[in-house]
Amino acid sequence: MKPTHMTTRLAALCAACAAMAAVPAGAQTVYRIVGPDGKVTFSDRAPDAKTAPAPLASGRSAAGAALPYELQQIVGRFPVTLYTSNDCTPCSNARDLLVNRGVPFTERTVNTNEDIDALQRMSGSTTLPFGTIGSQQLSGFSDAEWAQYLDAAGYPKQSQLPAAYRRPPAAPLVAAKTAAPVTAPGPATSAPPAPASNPPPAAPTRSNPAGIQF
Repeated sequence: MKPTHMTTRLAALCAACAAMAAVPAGAQTVYRIVGPDGKVTFSDRAPDAKTAPAPLASGRSAAGAALPYELQQIVGRFPVTLYTSNDCTPCSNARDLLVNRGVPFTERTVNTNEDIDALQRMSGSTTLPFGTIGSQQLSGFSDAEWAQYLDAAGYPKQSQLPAAYRRPPAAPLVAAKTAAPVTAPGPATSAPPAPASNPPPAAPTRSNPAGIQF
């Protein structure tokens, strides 16, 4: 069977996954830096003396009240989103890391041409897995690298999720278009009956002086 264009793109996308996973990550320290405008970034360079790490803001996170209070604060400041594809081993590895560590995250799947185009517009590439921790972007998967950024964001190394916590199901990056409803044909309309033809006019009665009628 001849491969489709979408199949070729997904194959190349997963090949990039494996290539990124094969590159060992360095053991550098990752620093969390808060700029003057309050924007948080991560870097392998130590922050300047003028830039001190800011404490995590308090508040209720979108994950709900079921999470411990401290974890709610972290999720509110540094929400995690994971972008994956089917049959992508590095994507499964990234998901397992987040699940085993107890990191609440949102998963978006990239399986169609529309999904791939949206991923490229958002991240500048089609490498999977792709993840965001707050405003920080991570392309490809390296266990050590992802763990460092999660540490810098303040996520606990051991799961603190309550037993009743349920991770939301993965959803497509681009919502599927809803097909327009097809209107069922109505019952066939029978043609109106043809008007009854008028009988031909009766022939005039012929008469003769003898009174014989024909």
